[in-house]
Amino acid sequence: MTRPSTSRSAWQHKVLRGAMFTGAYIATLLPLASSALAASKDSPKAIVDEAWQIVNREYVDGTFNRLDWQKTRMELLKRNYKNRQEAYIAIRSTLKKLGDPYTRFLDPQQFQSLNNQTSGEMSGVGIKLEANPRTQQLVVAEAIDNSPASKAGIKAGDAIVAIDGKSTKNMTLEGAISLIRGEIGKAITLKIARGSLRPFDIPLTRAQIEVSSVFSEVKQEGRLKVGYIRLAEFSSHSSEQMQKAIKNLNSKQVNAFVLDMRGNPGGLLQASVEIARMWLDNGTIVKTVDRKGGNEDFRAVQGALTQLPMAVLVDGNSASASEILAGALKDNRRAQIVGAQTFGKALVQSVHSLSDGSGMAVTVAHYYTPNGTDIGHKGVTPDVKVDLSFMEQKSLAESPSLLGSNKDPQYLRAIAVLQPKNMATPNNTNKVPAVSSTRQN
Repeated sequence: MTRPSTSRSAWQHKVLRGAMFTGAYIATLLPLASSALAASKDSPKAIVDEAWQIVNREYVDGTFNRLDWQKTRMELLKRNYKNRQEAYIAIRSTLKKLGDPYTRFLDPQQFQSLNNQTSGEMSGVGIKLEANPRTQQLVVAEAIDNSPASKAGIKAGDAIVAIDGKSTKNMTLEGAISLIRGEIGKAITLKIARGSLRPFDIPLTRAQIEVSSVFSEVKQEGRLKVGYIRLAEFSSHSSEQMQKAIKNLNSKQVNAFVLDMRGNPGGLLQASVEIARMWLDNGTIVKTVDRKGGNEDFRAVQGALTQLPMAVLVDGNSASASEILAGALKDNRRAQIVGAQTFGKALVQSVHSLSDGSGMAVTVAHYYTPNGTDIGHKGVTPDVKVDLSFMEQKSLAESPSLLGSNKDPQYLRAIAVLQPKNMATPNNTNKVPAVSSTRQN
């Protein structure tokens, strides 16, 4: 989870892919080493000192991994840096001594990518691509509603054979995405192959696209009419998308929910709190503790959108904000957690921009589940443990369409948990009876 460097009331909490961030202690910056350095605040040496000072005032470990942090600063400022790259190397080398892989330096390009990711928006044409393992073609998995691609008639299943005249043969998925994304308002032409038609060009203009992180549908599973929701990450748009999904499924009179957070690496802390409040009327959601021992509790606010029984699917790649939400629903006995042990990331970071456009993520606190459990390096333990075999994992990874189907063992177990005999009674709809924990290979 991350926090930009602003006043406490304006902090935005984030949980990033591979790193989670939360609260931070704000202190006065130390003076720069010299008037010349202060006068050149975007000089390489000044960037180094900016980074040092952010760690000095916020890092969760006040001993700095038993380093003499003041001495470290003096050593850094004695050096001469010929360019920013040398400064970046010095910052990364210094941060490594903290022994915390989640406190890290981001060059301008990495920092921009991080901001784009957590914003839930991108500059592009609004298509989701996948590589067809049989034909090796790059295929449109989805054209996002109201995007330039959907308005131009691009459909799921269309193959992209060229991008601005450049063949996609042997092109990686990442390479194609890099070419398709670009500056808003700039033109791009995709050559499309569709069925037996001759390949044809579709001119498009890049726009700012809101990326969907919530996908939902109704599934009829025997007597159960299930509202299935897949939450891919916690971006700035996730809570509004989740609210829309829950209300839509309620209108279709579902009688249970399955929330699928498998593979969800995290995102914004605020989004996780807001989404938890859509499922919980009462109780603590998450507790954070900073290096001063200051703690903050995030609580439900009587705003639940449904009281229907629910199961939550998690796996070893469910991290950070996913674990916050899963922990909140488990400890408050609002849902049964089904699947594999989660990632185990209980640290909180703040994200800061530096004056040259680079940035930093700094661990600033620990977080705990409502019951006070520290899930660091352990993860959230499912109520019903269902570990997949290697082949089952491979099958679901290669064919995401199988998720939430009768070929998905973890989903099937969630449905079994929610069968009427296991459901909460109408007078106790916030509680789901415990189910014996089992292991499936």
